[in-house]
Amino acid sequence: MKKLCIAALLFVGIAGFAQETNQKPAREQRERLTPEQRNEKQLQKLTSELNLDANQQTQVKQLLADRSAKAEKFREERAAKKDNNTKPTAAEREAFKNELKAEKEANDAKMKSILNADQYTKWKSIQEENKEKAKDRIREYRKDKN
Repeated sequence: MKKLCIAALLFVGIAGFAQETNQKPAREQRERLTPEQRNEKQLQKLTSELNLDANQQTQVKQLLADRSAKAEKFREERAAKKDNNTKPTAAEREAFKNELKAEKEANDAKMKSILNADQYTKWKSIQEENKEKAKDRIREYRKDKN
């Protein structure tokens, strides 16, 4: 009887340590791509999903390059302000938000001029899916953080 109890305790102890944790590692390391590599990867994805022709590919490539250059400029400005420990005022935040909104609308208008109607509607649906995925990731991040 004593041996049976020891064996049972040993089994329970080993089984307890063998439990696999369901926690994700703190943000998996992703491959860091240069802006050109990111643009090329995104262009390839859009080409395959939207069946872009050669002319559309060159136009979209230029649009992606312009967009990433502007994003890099915004990041640099933000980093400079952060280094100076200056927080933006409410008016500055609102102006930045409006500027981003204007950039997005301009980007949408350019894409609409490049793509045909079917491609544009498919592109908009892809944008909405990506937006939902981003919201889900934020929710998961917040849930894991708490």
